[in-house]
Amino acid sequence: MRQIEDLQCKGLKIIQDKSLYTFSSDAVILANYINLKKNDLALEIGAGSGVISILLSAKTPCQNIVAFEAQKEMALLAQENVKLNGLEEKIKIVEDKVQNYKKYFQKHSFDVVFSNPPYMKTTEEVSSVRSRARHDQMLPVDELCKAASDLLKSKGAFYVVYSAQRSCELIYNLIKHNLSPKEMFYTDNGKGRVVLVVIKAVKDGAHDVKVYPNLVTNDEDGEYLEKLHTKNFGK
Repeated sequence: MRQIEDLQCKGLKIIQDKSLYTFSSDAVILANYINLKKNDLALEIGAGSGVISILLSAKTPCQNIVAFEAQKEMALLAQENVKLNGLEEKIKIVEDKVQNYKKYFQKHSFDVVFSNPPYMKTTEEVSSVRSRARHDQMLPVDELCKAASDLLKSKGAFYVVYSAQRSCELIYNLIKHNLSPKEMFYTDNGKGRVVLVVIKAVKDGAHDVKVYPNLVTNDEDGEYLEKLHTKNFGK
């Protein structure tokens, strides 16, 4: 059930465990969108296998990324992937819920926070690693936005990808926690169906937002478009 895959980026590789949870195009889209500077202190909420932080270590000059992962199985896999790529000096995996951040960091410690969180809504208890990685039971959108706001410095940036159907809920909670959307776009599956919303919000930012055209992620046959590996917005 485990296999090592080539991330097609500067020789990076990742171990995928299909018995747990495997990353999708969401992660690639977000990793291509996030802008990190060399001296930024960055934090990921919900690291999963560690793929986004690992990609950012190559795509940006950032030298210091902390990644929270609440599920033990996924945190161990993320740590294994960090070691596989020799990135122990750049990426630190914290096995805990981000809601417990005060055990590790003071408020307003980070320049950038980013997240590809579980965004399927559920009112039922979920127990498997795969289900918890997909459903928001452990990380409701309100708690996600509050944690990001608490951890960011003033004028720090929060990058997030979420279900397009829950756009209003996400934007409401961003604004509620003093995170002003500054840039956003939706993804289109190539057949006219909008799937995801991707937003950059700024803490204590002004209330104006630039909306980019939809990003088409698949061709007419449903095949994933390779251009997503290099597509950048707002850079």
